[in-house]
Amino acid sequence: MLTKIGSLFIALRTLFTLNRDLDLIKINQGLILSKMNLKKPHSSLSNYEFKVFSQWGEDGIIQHLIQNVFIKNKNFIEFGVEDFFESNCRFLLQKDNWDGFVIDGSSRNIKRLRNSYFYWKHSINALCSFITRENIEELLSVSGFDKDIGLLSVDIDGVDYFVLEKLTTWTPRVLIVEFNAMFGMNRAVSVPYSSDFVRSNMHHSNLYYGASLPAFIHLANNMNMALVGVNSAGSNAFFVRRDLLNESVSEVSIGNCFVGAKFREGRDVNGALICQSSREELSSIMQLPLIDVITQATLKVGDLAC
Repeated sequence: MLTKIGSLFIALRTLFTLNRDLDLIKINQGLILSKMNLKKPHSSLSNYEFKVFSQWGEDGIIQHLIQNVFIKNKNFIEFGVEDFFESNCRFLLQKDNWDGFVIDGSSRNIKRLRNSYFYWKHSINALCSFITRENIEELLSVSGFDKDIGLLSVDIDGVDYFVLEKLTTWTPRVLIVEFNAMFGMNRAVSVPYSSDFVRSNMHHSNLYYGASLPAFIHLANNMNMALVGVNSAGSNAFFVRRDLLNESVSEVSIGNCFVGAKFREGRDVNGALICQSSREELSSIMQLPLIDVITQATLKVGDLAC
């Protein structure tokens, strides 16, 4: 028995070492790609994409932005990070040694992050809390950061618009938001606010969440921020403070950058992925309500196609 336990311990230790060493290889590849991006002529933001720890190509886009936008305070806040192993800001933490503050509603996720090999090596604090618009300001104050933060990343798969709307006194230099491309590029809409909104509980399809890109553009304008692009997957939008725009990071129109979601995340009533087309996925949530964030009018998802 002791021999079996010893063998298991050695195997786990070896796996831990391999994962750590693989991360180092990935980080070094990201360093090379970051330098290669510096030589690219200014073009669509998605052309700078590469993935190290982000879900899609956000790592490359973020590197391009922080290399071309003046950042006074090298820190970030990211909420809705799960265990942070795959996230928008992990590469920023490990490559650039920025200070970080992250929030997730799962104690299991936060425990895994705090037990990771990289948590103690870097200046990052993790908080477990379910996020609402009623508590977001208090939660962010725990970070101790000046409100002129380097980067803010918002992805809670729910009432993101209404949570971000409460952060009127925060002035991030770079803002990343996840938008719901299924809501299109013509209407500024969001799912209605609910303090206990959980995406998987609202509809079995897992498609009813978040806000449209026009909604976030409307909100960003109120924050004096400009849309500078979206990722090629059609999931994340990037904004920069207007006073920091320059030849390398400039405002773009929604018509010149909008991308429909390339991924297929719809699920059946049993929770299994069904990999349907966007049109087929949309049909399952047509009768669900939305709020026009400009007029406050109530409409249905199906009205977006009219």
